[in-house]
Amino acid sequence: MKTWLYLTAEGLDAPSLDWPCCLWPQAGERQTLPLSEAAPMLKGKVVALLLPMESCSWLRTEPWPSGRRPDAKALAFAVEEQLSQALERLHLSAGRRDPQGRYPLMVMDRARFAGVLALLAQSGVDVRSVFVDADLLPADQALGVRWFGRWVLGGALGARLALGDDALTSLKPCLPADLQWYPDDVDHWLRGDHSQAINLLHGDFALTRTHLPWRFGALAALLLVALTWGACEARIRFLEHESRQLYSLNEQQFKALYPEQTRIVDLATQFHALQRQGAQAQGSQIAALVKLVEQVIGASPVQVQRIEFRDGDGWKIQLSANNFAELEQLRERGRQQGLPVRLDSASKERNRVQATLTMEQGV
Repeated sequence: MKTWLYLTAEGLDAPSLDWPCCLWPQAGERQTLPLSEAAPMLKGKVVALLLPMESCSWLRTEPWPSGRRPDAKALAFAVEEQLSQALERLHLSAGRRDPQGRYPLMVMDRARFAGVLALLAQSGVDVRSVFVDADLLPADQALGVRWFGRWVLGGALGARLALGDDALTSLKPCLPADLQWYPDDVDHWLRGDHSQAINLLHGDFALTRTHLPWRFGALAALLLVALTWGACEARIRFLEHESRQLYSLNEQQFKALYPEQTRIVDLATQFHALQRQGAQAQGSQIAALVKLVEQVIGASPVQVQRIEFRDGDGWKIQLSANNFAELEQLRERGRQQGLPVRLDSASKERNRVQATLTMEQGV
């Protein structure tokens, strides 16, 4: 059971050490006393602070269109029109989404909340959570509970209220007929499940983590270094293994591409050298083709139908001429230009002569 500290509504107007409060220790009966007397009794204890509903406002958003929980800013903008103060002056705390897709919000003046927490901190009270009395009632039924001289309404009711007797008499006709009334059973609600209640300690008011003692800090640092070293060592071994496998695979592919390279000294250097040689050879073959087309074929009345290159055979150009004499003149012109060309598969089809002009590789 938590150690509860309840700050009553009587001290809201002038927060001080004289604030009337109620203390529920983990063991023993509750005590009503001023804050100045309760604070020493809470030294070294983890305290759950309970505020009166008069210090806050409660409202709900419209059904949220997305299933993903929105951030605090999005919720604040969604209810901005319902607020009586500017957003920057308020502290908004969101609860769980209800079955209708709405988010409940507890709204409190930021300066007031900061002042309450500062007062408790100066008194040595270690506050670990902050709730509001009307928000502790279970959500499965609408409830009205007599709490420190007034009625607190909440639970399944679509509101969180704290009302005096006169206000309740005026409002009662508007309340649900099945609302359950409890004249005095505060302890029961404090011992129950508060998972649905909104904890106000978040955002700018979130608890700061306490530093570990230096010995635990040093141990944590040492453990972190050991884990980092182990991770680096494992990664190095993994990369070495992968590198060896990759080199072996590259070596196999290199031998398949260049079977004449029986001795491998530096795989990368040899590969780049052979690539350069291949590029140079390809460039010379292209230059030879350009020369053949410009100076031999271009000066003849023949028609080029197809050009292809076959490794080991050289360039093969399928031609169409008017007669065999034009082909012979083409071959002679190639010889004059120093290009060893030959004509193959010459045949006559209708009124045209088809032939293949070959220029050997290496020219």
